[in-house]
Amino acid sequence: MAMEDEDNNKTLTATNTQTGIRKGNDVGENGACIDRQPETVVHQAGLKQTAARGSRSGPGAHTATGIRVLKQRNMKRNGSRGCVARKTRFGSRERDWLKGDTQRGCVCLYGGTVDPQPPASGPQASSTPQTDLQLVLCSTSTTVEELCAQRDGQGLYVQLHGDLVRRLDPSEHPLQMVYDYLTAMGYTDPVRVQQEAANSDLSCLIRFYSERPVNPDQQERTLLTGVFSVRKGKTQLHKWAERQVILCGTCLIVASVKDSLTGKMHILPLVGGKVEEVKRRQHCLMFSSAGSQAQAYFVNFDTLADYHRWYRQASKVVSQTVSMVDLSCYSLEAVPEYLFYSQDITHLNLRHNFMSLQGPGGLLNLPRFSQLKSLNLSHNRLGVFPECVCEILTLTELNLSCNNLHTVPLQIGNLQSLQTLSLDGNHLSSLPEELGGLSQLNSLGLSFNNFSHIPAVLERLSAVDKLAMAGNRVERLELCTVARMSHLKNIDLRLNGLRWVKNENLEPVSHVTQLDLRDNCLDSLDLSSFCSLEALHCQRNQLGTLTLSGFALRMLHASSNRLTTINIYPIPNQLTHMELSQNLFEYLPDWVCDCRKIEMLDVTHNLLSELPSRLFNSLSLRKLLAGNNHLQRVPDLLDHVPLEALDLQHNKLTELPESLFFKALNLKYLNVSANALESIPSSSQSEESLSTLQELYLTGNSLNENCGALLVGHQNLRVLHIAYNQLISFPASKLSKLELLEELNLSGNKLKTIPSTVSSCKRLHTLIAHSNHITVFPEILNLPEIKLVDLSCNELTEIQLTDSLPATLQEIDLTGNNSLMLEHKTLNLFSNITTLKLDQKSTMTPRDSLSASTPWNHGYSEMSGQRNKLCVSVLAVDQFRDGVEACYGIFDGDRNEEVPRLLQCTMGDVLCEELQHSSVDTVYMCNTFLTSHRQETRYGWPETGCFCLAVLYPP
Repeated sequence: MAMEDEDNNKTLTATNTQTGIRKGNDVGENGACIDRQPETVVHQAGLKQTAARGSRSGPGAHTATGIRVLKQRNMKRNGSRGCVARKTRFGSRERDWLKGDTQRGCVCLYGGTVDPQPPASGPQASSTPQTDLQLVLCSTSTTVEELCAQRDGQGLYVQLHGDLVRRLDPSEHPLQMVYDYLTAMGYTDPVRVQQEAANSDLSCLIRFYSERPVNPDQQERTLLTGVFSVRKGKTQLHKWAERQVILCGTCLIVASVKDSLTGKMHILPLVGGKVEEVKRRQHCLMFSSAGSQAQAYFVNFDTLADYHRWYRQASKVVSQTVSMVDLSCYSLEAVPEYLFYSQDITHLNLRHNFMSLQGPGGLLNLPRFSQLKSLNLSHNRLGVFPECVCEILTLTELNLSCNNLHTVPLQIGNLQSLQTLSLDGNHLSSLPEELGGLSQLNSLGLSFNNFSHIPAVLERLSAVDKLAMAGNRVERLELCTVARMSHLKNIDLRLNGLRWVKNENLEPVSHVTQLDLRDNCLDSLDLSSFCSLEALHCQRNQLGTLTLSGFALRMLHASSNRLTTINIYPIPNQLTHMELSQNLFEYLPDWVCDCRKIEMLDVTHNLLSELPSRLFNSLSLRKLLAGNNHLQRVPDLLDHVPLEALDLQHNKLTELPESLFFKALNLKYLNVSANALESIPSSSQSEESLSTLQELYLTGNSLNENCGALLVGHQNLRVLHIAYNQLISFPASKLSKLELLEELNLSGNKLKTIPSTVSSCKRLHTLIAHSNHITVFPEILNLPEIKLVDLSCNELTEIQLTDSLPATLQEIDLTGNNSLMLEHKTLNLFSNITTLKLDQKSTMTPRDSLSASTPWNHGYSEMSGQRNKLCVSVLAVDQFRDGVEACYGIFDGDRNEEVPRLLQCTMGDVLCEELQHSSVDTVYMCNTFLTSHRQETRYGWPETGCFCLAVLYPP
């Protein structure tokens, strides 16, 4: 039967069986034919046919939507390969129908039972039969109401990225939601969007449920229930009887009759009471309350497992002193009814749910908690401030952040006990005057709202000492307004688009101690009237001038501006930390050297050509960062200094002070990479060295092998980078004395061998020596902690291995050794390593190799960083596809080792497939990234790390 268009006002339903979509009549379970009806017919696989419903009309009619429901039995979920796949599960008629209009597609509806965690990998996912999956063919105009009418369902639910499950409104369009989701991700071609929406792998990103998902594990965390044999009291007057028993909150609830829905519920408070084992009866516990009027219930459990579960949970309850209930992130629409029996609840957390006002457990019932002190309703999409909350007069803490609130009701003034009120992440632009009557309020959160000025009601809130208004729309700040609020000590106005600070009041502002003006649009700032200011954050503005008072200043953070100097009076003798990186300083202000307590100074990425001598002889400075400047020399140290970290990388230094190491005896970190050093100073003036240096970075200089003798004195070295210098050899006797060495980088030199004495470095875990002339594999496989060995781009010919490899070894890179030949025994031994990188041997003849030339080759580029190097993989293909292009990529998994390995193996194939669909680089690159991202999510890996990819074409 041909598929009919939406305009025909007819919809058809078929069963997708193992043989595809049948032609003609449907066949029921008993083989009988089911005649097609003009109305919609739903056939449940494995069940008897359902009766055909009469035609519908009106807004909820399904006759104009072209809905088809395909039922699959026992289909795996979470994006596994057993899910619906458009190539293997769709019939030809369905594919033709989808091709007819890009506004047509399919929605996968899952059942109500969900796994607590997605499977670790799709192919190995459990094959246990799961709830059936319905495949619904519909259009972008199909509403939830129409889908529910089609299925006789009560509602639909949506889940994003395995997070919370939200009930959809009847007017929402599920397929349009999928299309909008894919468009927001980056897919632009409507045909491609339609194809991706029909891909079953998408269910790991966006998933629809035909009924509310229930996770039994989550329910057990807040509720234990069952029907057991129960006896009331310690005497024999009461008989044993079957009763419903519930452990919820801090109470034990026992039904008075067997059918708990018709009888009274007896409540036994357990806080401070007892839970004891009854030895004379198997699997029996006695629950008793505290106080002189204590009551007791005996409960006899059916199994030992039930006995232990109840005993553990009840033991936690009786030891509680404050009743706290955490129901955050449960996809709740109402408070569970059983909680209202626990009248001693003082803290209730309903964060990140979908709470509604109406209904038995709606927010209107919250005043039933007579002892409630703390209530968290953040991230609930409320839309309006729940006025019923203002009836809970015992509240001391209320959190209504991220609820799309536009106003605060006048009734907020009823909460006279309120101490903390969080209204962050809403759409507020004003506050009621009644809020000023809350005399005990000491914390008010107003960040990320729509305030264009500081609310005047704050002048009356004398207990509030912090103005938390980051992420609003305050473009002008008048200091006279701040002066009137004498109770404020901390002001946070980050991300406000602040353009100017007006200072017309010459009187000092003595109450503000901390000011945060980061990420605004200020081009000048005069805070000289803030005589008590201790900490200032003004990073990422456009400041050309900055004037401050130095009376109390302790911390100054002013990076990423346009500063050439800073005016401070008087000299800030209390200053300990100052960050001035990424500015336009050509010299340091004189007052910097006069700061008696300065401990950390960051002036990286400026235009400095010299540093003051007095700065290097400071008796307080411990960390000096002056990299990426134009320094040509470093002043001599005249006396012993407490300096611990010194960063001078990317300057123009030709030498270091001879007294550096024996005058800075506390120096543990030194980075002088990317300079023009030809030698390094001695570690001491005598044979005995007192050096405490642990990390030394000398990469990118002009050092030769003579520097090896000068490194011996630093016997505490753990990290040594001396790559890209002029080393021809490294003295064996010197290397043997660096016994604490953990990471050694000798890349980019002219080494022919690595001394055998490297085996003395028992703590070595990383050896990087690529791009040398090494011919012999170093003796490092006997080191107990070795993890990474990079000997790529050398001249190795063979490798002599021991009978076994260290268990810690994770990666060996041997690419770029053109003459290296490995025996099968060696390859088998290497097969246990997580990552082994070898060149693919070419099958071309010598004549072909001479005629075939590629306009590119790949090598290495290194830079400093703190990332875990074992979580980075590289894709490098000189002859990509037909040998015309090249493909290169770098994948950083942050702390995940599996993600970059997966991308390294699969992204080339994904890119080849995308190139077949489009030749526009912005299209195929974007789709490659999106498809790879979806694969990561499908396998349950976190969305961490980053990756980059490039395709090169010949000129």
